[in-house]
Amino acid sequence: MSRARLLLVEDDKVLADLLVWHFEREEYDVRWTADGEEALLLAQEQVPDIVILDWMIEGISGLEVCRRLRRGAATANLPIIMLTARGEESDRVRGLETGADDYMTKPFSPRELIARIAAVLRRVRPALAGEMLRYADLEMDVVAHKVRRDGQSVPLGPTEFRLLRHFLEHPGRVFSRERLLDSVWAHDHEIELRTVDVHIRRLRKALNHGGRPDLIRTVRSAGYALDADGDF
Repeated sequence: MSRARLLLVEDDKVLADLLVWHFEREEYDVRWTADGEEALLLAQEQVPDIVILDWMIEGISGLEVCRRLRRGAATANLPIIMLTARGEESDRVRGLETGADDYMTKPFSPRELIARIAAVLRRVRPALAGEMLRYADLEMDVVAHKVRRDGQSVPLGPTEFRLLRHFLEHPGRVFSRERLLDSVWAHDHEIELRTVDVHIRRLRKALNHGGRPDLIRTVRSAGYALDADGDF
């Protein structure tokens, strides 16, 4: 199972070092910054699975970082947990209304924060909390690197496997070719948009072998989605 990507935005170096140590011990792939502007750049460069965001940071505030992440197409649904020394109810409400998924007041237990991170990820990205992904009659074992449809093995190349995994982690959601390039090809600038179409065709051919119904929906002028109920 791949490591969940975590972006920590915290300008207290001592606390940041402590949290990074705890996160890495829990096998998160951690990126850290003390600056709000850099946090936004890092989130665009490689969209994390979750953001741990301090309210009072260098540059723009954590609250503004949260607001801008919610406005961005690639980061609009990104889980965000805010950290702050501001414990008033009005501050907590303001943070949540801005778009934070959870809120922790300093001082706090790193173990509790880790538990909250796991809870948020289980809710929004169940694939990060388990080894099996399922949709309709499709099943993926992400550890054994095996795919089955209706109990029958489906041989996939590495790129098709990553592509299918991305769809299984976000069933029903439409992804543009650009978004799929960012998520599946890891910002390989040599890859062209039409490459996505090629791999979609290969994935469809493998999944639909034997005349099975197509699970991948093409949305005109928008992209693709894993959708068993779509109109094809």
